[in-house]
Amino acid sequence: MYTAASFLAGLVFGVGLIVAGMANPAKVIGFLDLAGAWDPSLALVMAGAIAVGAGAFALMRKKTRTILGAPVRLPTGRDIDRRLVLGSLVFGVGWGLAGICPGPALVLAGYGAIKGLVFLAAMLAGSALFQFLESRNRKPRAGE
Repeated sequence: MYTAASFLAGLVFGVGLIVAGMANPAKVIGFLDLAGAWDPSLALVMAGAIAVGAGAFALMRKKTRTILGAPVRLPTGRDIDRRLVLGSLVFGVGWGLAGICPGPALVLAGYGAIKGLVFLAAMLAGSALFQFLESRNRKPRAGE
């Protein structure tokens, strides 16, 4: 049941990205180009996504189980620290340069688009580098 629900959710998400133009790097870069020929259409997509997400989070705060019976585990962290800000900056710069973020990268890779495959490979390499650096910087606990 979880696999089918996950597949359906991913399918709806992917189709939504395509319909909204979020899988088109040129459209995304047009949205981010505030000094040039700015395309505000993706602002409406983002506003709609924020509204749906805010409603879903508000609804799920009152629940203890999902529709499929899994426990509800909402994020509790509220700290804005250096790591969060730097990570957000890296994400934003990558999004601005490529016009792609992780969700659309998967859609583009599914198309077989070279730009999506390259972005996905770079994203995975960046994740692996982060994990490597984290493991080197992790302080050993007592008894390790």
